[in-house]
Amino acid sequence: MMDEIANLAAKENDGKKFATKEANFSSPEKLYTLAQCTPDLSDSSCYRCLRAAIGNLLGVGSRGRRVLLPSCNVRYELYPFYNVTAVAPPPPPPVRLSPPPSSQPDPTTSDRGKGGIASGVIVAIVVPIAVSVLLFIFCFCWLRRRASQKFNVAQDMTDGNEISTAESLQYQLTSIQVATTNFSADNEIGEGGFGVVYKGILPNGQEIAVKRLSRNSGQGAQEFKNEIVLIAKLQHRNLVRLLGYCFEGEEKLLVYEFVPNKSLDYFLFDPEKQQLLNWSRRYKIIGGIARGLLYLHEDSRLRVIHRDLKASNILLDADMNPKISDFGMARIFEIDQSEEITNRIVGTYGYMSPEYAMHGQYSVKSDVFSFGVLLLEIISGKKNSSFYQSDGAEDLLSYVWKNWRDGTPLNIMDPTFGESYSRNEVIQCIHIGLLCVQDDVNQRPTMESVVLMLNSYSVTKPAPQQPAFFFRSRTEMLPKGLESDQYSTSNSIPLLSENEVSITELHPR
Repeated sequence: MMDEIANLAAKENDGKKFATKEANFSSPEKLYTLAQCTPDLSDSSCYRCLRAAIGNLLGVGSRGRRVLLPSCNVRYELYPFYNVTAVAPPPPPPVRLSPPPSSQPDPTTSDRGKGGIASGVIVAIVVPIAVSVLLFIFCFCWLRRRASQKFNVAQDMTDGNEISTAESLQYQLTSIQVATTNFSADNEIGEGGFGVVYKGILPNGQEIAVKRLSRNSGQGAQEFKNEIVLIAKLQHRNLVRLLGYCFEGEEKLLVYEFVPNKSLDYFLFDPEKQQLLNWSRRYKIIGGIARGLLYLHEDSRLRVIHRDLKASNILLDADMNPKISDFGMARIFEIDQSEEITNRIVGTYGYMSPEYAMHGQYSVKSDVFSFGVLLLEIISGKKNSSFYQSDGAEDLLSYVWKNWRDGTPLNIMDPTFGESYSRNEVIQCIHIGLLCVQDDVNQRPTMESVVLMLNSYSVTKPAPQQPAFFFRSRTEMLPKGLESDQYSTSNSIPLLSENEVSITELHPR
């Protein structure tokens, strides 16, 4: 029946390239069919187009189907989807032995003689064409948006070949499942704010770490794309190396080099394991993190703001060398760009700079602030967001500043060092840490200055001022595991302190 209607439409004499046909399907159902070409097509071109459309009609269990092509469309249904009356052929005229006595012309004959078409036929032609155009536009927009959500890497690119580069890093889901024994709990080596990390072994014997993003995590396609694009572009010994990724169905996986000693917080905040981090190792870790940040800010092909620098995002290799990881919150800056403002404040409580936490402003100096907090945590072995003292200091920064002001900076030092440390190195690092956490953005050093100060005692350092202070917030009372990861400052409820410690003046956002 579709073959017949294709022939009818292609050979339609009035140039409409339009035909319908009905047939009994099963009692009492009827089959209604339609074929249509744009009038500019020749008979042969119209027929070829309709044949191509009919070839795409096959479907199991379909009780109606439509195929839209740029120059033609076909459709069949078990109900009248077109105006049956308008497209029905006119009844044959009665047989007359002589012309009718009336001299008035027949309206139908007159209209056709002038090239006119009945209004019903016009509706039957225009409506399907309009619907076809709208459907075509809708399908085009939907496919484009879907492709953009799945892997729209071009937005953050500076070169034209990054898409092929990223695609060359793609792993098959089945190969990762085999490597991790189908994400076995025995292979779980860590868990962060965005999901679980598993150890795996590829068929060639290479060890890998697979970050499996949780489906209900805050990291969506945008953050996933950021991490792939950024790490694929960045190459430094103090940055974690991305081996590949997998994006199939609901699974979003990142494949890294395997770093055997887990993350810095695994050792730093554990009373037993922190003894493995003597001063020389911690000083080496501080220098490595500083060099990695300097590369991100100044020396790489991009200017990258990490925005989530913290102990759990510093991985340690077999030689305890630090590697900055987790670029899901990172942002790319132009070479001459100094800062940016965002309405979506995400990060980790205790590491966020005050201008970012309160006003959404972030820059390279935001990372410098986070580095300062991390540096003081490494020296003290204490976590800033869960630091408590009974002598008036509410957090680590307040405690460090109080001892610096009183001339007792070594009081903040981790007691596990014993006598095995360099007094000058510790005091210099405390000095640098306090400079990094200054409330005024302009008073904080750049990472280039930080690296220079770490490597030379002859560099003149300004005297630090009182650092930025944060009110104690509800996050300190959250259950373990929720007190810091991916905390938004909009949920913070400040509680006034009764001591005499100075605080940063708050302004409404």
